[in-house]
Amino acid sequence: MATSRNATDLTERFPRSCRLVQADQFKGVFEHSARFDCNGFLVLARTNEQPYARLGLAISKRRCPRAVDRNKLKRIVRASFRLNASALPAVDLVVLCTAKARLLSNRDLFDGLDRAWRKVIGKTWVES
Repeated sequence: MATSRNATDLTERFPRSCRLVQADQFKGVFEHSARFDCNGFLVLARTNEQPYARLGLAISKRRCPRAVDRNKLKRIVRASFRLNASALPAVDLVVLCTAKARLLSNRDLFDGLDRAWRKVIGKTWVES
């Protein structure tokens, strides 16, 4: 049985094409990136060849030892990215967490990511 999709379904998805999945994609961002510090997260950004933004997550065990906390942080980052993806320029983003991220409320984490996305949107990007 086929199901119909509406615009809301598309904003709730996180397709593979919007993810950084290969090690060399992450390596490129780690080596040549602009850094945006926000409440609980560090966002690294680099221009890409795609017509849309892509997201990679690097939430480490060292900074966030409990799996339940790491999963919560990843869910929050993905949700915030999906809400802002259409406004973001064509960049590859890698989001890392700080040690205090697991202690912050969900609202504080979303607010910090919103500030980071605004900084990424406001930056003048030059092909590197």
